[in-house]
Amino acid sequence: MVRKKRTDVPSAGGESSQSRDTGVGSGRATQRPPQQGGAGGGGYSTGRGLVPQSQQTGRGGYSAGGRGRGTSQQQFAERPPEYQGRGRGGPPQQGGRGRGSGGSGGGPFHGGPSQPPYPELHQATQPFHGPASFEAGSSSRPPEHAPLAQSLNIPEEAGQAIQPVPSSSKSVRFPLRPGKGCTGTKCIVKANHFFAELPDKDLHQYDVTITPEVASRGVNRAVMEQLVKLYRESYLGKHLPAYDGRKSLYTAGPLPFVSKEFKITLIDDDDGSGMQRRECEFRVVIKLAARADLHHLGLFLQGKQADAPQEALQVLDIVLRELPTSRYCPVGRSFYSPYLGRKQSLGEGIESWRGFYQSIRPTQMGLSLNIDMSSTAFIEPLPVIDFVAQLLNRDVSSRPLSDADRVKIKKALRGVKVEVTHRGNMRRKYRISGLTSQATRELTFPVDERGTMKSVVEYFYETYGFVIQHTQWPCLQVGNQQRANYLPMEVCKIVEGQRYSKRLNERQITALLRVTCQRPQEREYDIIETVHQNAYYEDPHAKEFGIKISEKLASVEARILPAPWLKYHDTGREKNCLPQVGQWNMMNKVSLAANAGAFNVLLSRI
Repeated sequence: MVRKKRTDVPSAGGESSQSRDTGVGSGRATQRPPQQGGAGGGGYSTGRGLVPQSQQTGRGGYSAGGRGRGTSQQQFAERPPEYQGRGRGGPPQQGGRGRGSGGSGGGPFHGGPSQPPYPELHQATQPFHGPASFEAGSSSRPPEHAPLAQSLNIPEEAGQAIQPVPSSSKSVRFPLRPGKGCTGTKCIVKANHFFAELPDKDLHQYDVTITPEVASRGVNRAVMEQLVKLYRESYLGKHLPAYDGRKSLYTAGPLPFVSKEFKITLIDDDDGSGMQRRECEFRVVIKLAARADLHHLGLFLQGKQADAPQEALQVLDIVLRELPTSRYCPVGRSFYSPYLGRKQSLGEGIESWRGFYQSIRPTQMGLSLNIDMSSTAFIEPLPVIDFVAQLLNRDVSSRPLSDADRVKIKKALRGVKVEVTHRGNMRRKYRISGLTSQATRELTFPVDERGTMKSVVEYFYETYGFVIQHTQWPCLQVGNQQRANYLPMEVCKIVEGQRYSKRLNERQITALLRVTCQRPQEREYDIIETVHQNAYYEDPHAKEFGIKISEKLASVEARILPAPWLKYHDTGREKNCLPQVGQWNMMNKVSLAANAGAFNVLLSRI
């Protein structure tokens, strides 16, 4: 590695901000609580759940209630790949209308003047009469860092009892359904929900302050992991807390203090250089913030309370995310790994990883864990030279790089983490901030205070015995403006596990959709296999909080609705049509829209 003391370089680029998740299987929808005569959020989501929403009015307005799906005859329903969409609709209300994001799955519920009442779902073996609906779409999820209560008076002494907090103002109240439907043929379907036992624990939330503050959740988790390792048996009262990676810590039962400060030292990973590793000291303050029990959640699941206690659900969700967060690469609410399925190349140095979505949900049949399969794009862990060859789609040694090539390479590599390969077992990591404007053979730097200059090519040969082959290429620039370092591309390899957050091109999107398209039986098998592999019954955090997850798919009652008659224009030979097996043709039929368009053309000529 070459370090230049003084140089004019482009501004250092950090990690690229993440764009929308290109991974299939992660659509999102949001909903606001309805208001009488006011604006209310609505939406539809047809691919990720089986809990129906109450009868809707307006355009759109059907919710499948949490990323589940179901099919008759004990099968999964095939669905197209998922995209985020937008819809209009909302719960029944007087004079209200709203806009909402359509969830993933893009099913047939696109709107119309009104929607018929949908049946209340029951467990196949035992009916459950609870709240008619609890969420608007698959992605109405609790906020990431919502506090457990509005306020809490902290006692001056740790031994004083903590008073229960009032019900949260963030709870969402949904209207009751007007009735149940009875049309259609009854059947049993499977949903990708796994029932969970409601724990009987006192949940406590603690505020966490880490100084110096870092933006990386990974560093925060490493600090708290070290703290639990050192002080679990003593200061933490043998509790195993769950941490959200930011500002909140949760325990099953109170810690033996109201507020306490810790000093934690982290040591850098061994990079194989044999040099003394750098130590970083952090100051951690843990302070009691709130207490909430699960009583209100139990009442909601029993149908005795209309509003869903989102904060209690948030705690349970964070607890169940601890294990997969330590095993896999977390992206939003999903987790990915190169070992969860076969990796597929998407072209231009990008590959797809398989993963799964996970979320705890309240349903009419009780608490359940929703699991669904997904995929997203990661950067292939290739030598930088090979990555550039794939990116440019040509032999890189055939001709020198053009200005357009340099711009494309710089855009693709900025913010990417690489490790050096020319120093044996030493694998020091750096983050790319840009490219040099000069070729490697033209780069020189001062080697002493007198200003003696040496070329990069000479330095690597004399210091490491490494002969640079691609001297006509620019060097990677790592570090920042004050301490710019130069690394030849051929001595760098991309670190594995970096999500590709930039926009995919059309070919890559097509390849990703092809990878994620599965038959229902295959998707069902993958979901069950994921649950078995996660082994929630062995999860130490789930045991600590008393959460038990079933390993069987939920079975629910459903109805297959008869196909509706379709009305076509009277000028056609066939004016009405009844679809068969979900399909029909347009022979001898004239659509109403086409006839209206022809009529408008005629009027324009008069």
